[in-house]
Amino acid sequence: MSVSEILPNISHRFRWVWYRNVIVWTKFYKSSIVANVVEPLIFLLALGFGFTPLIRNVNGMSYLQFIAPGLIAYAATNAATFECTYGAYARMTLQKTYDAIISTPVEIDEVVVGEVLYGMTKALFSSGLVTIILTLFRLIPSTTALLLPFVILLTGFVFASTAMLFTSFTRSWDFFSYYLTLFIGPLYFLSGMMFPISTMPRWIQDVAWVTPLYHSVEFSRGLVMGKLRWSMVTDAAWLLVFGTFAFMYAVVRIRKRMVV
Repeated sequence: MSVSEILPNISHRFRWVWYRNVIVWTKFYKSSIVANVVEPLIFLLALGFGFTPLIRNVNGMSYLQFIAPGLIAYAATNAATFECTYGAYARMTLQKTYDAIISTPVEIDEVVVGEVLYGMTKALFSSGLVTIILTLFRLIPSTTALLLPFVILLTGFVFASTAMLFTSFTRSWDFFSYYLTLFIGPLYFLSGMMFPISTMPRWIQDVAWVTPLYHSVEFSRGLVMGKLRWSMVTDAAWLLVFGTFAFMYAVVRIRKRMVV
């Protein structure tokens, strides 16, 4: 396979795919808010207020402060993942939206770009609302948290691209159980969102470092608490590298599936 066959063929037309999805979403955005925001809020109330009386201090902060940045990354992950698995699969197979779009001058590569951008948009919206809620709870103490949209978009890019890649292989709705249970589920426990990874065995710490959600949580926590460090550059770089490889492979896979 040549380089030209791997690189996506993208023009400004991808924005119409994104715009189409946004217009459709405005018809049922209220239910989307419930799904993407209420769950992190339940985590905050259940874990935060449940464990805070038992866990007084975690790395120099209260347990509520410790889990708050992870919930921002969690919301972005959920929004991008579900939109680019169930949502994308419905548009690709059930609704035949992709077939209709590529019958126009829009290329299939641009459809993938539009879908990933839409997943990033949903991630930004969901995590933005969670951030506002955490601010009302006074759990965002530093002004460096203003840079959180950068982390959220990177997180959305990674998980929207990875979800699109898995969707390209999926042949039925049931296949998403593998993805959500065997990949996304374990990431929550390896991310350092609910407890410090440093308490785990060394080999688990090494596995956690490779996972993208770990870097998203670490980056978010540094910005929320105002503790900037050089390792955050590594966090951003790894998210970008992971997301780029997933995106490129997703483009190749969707192209093969949709274009005969």
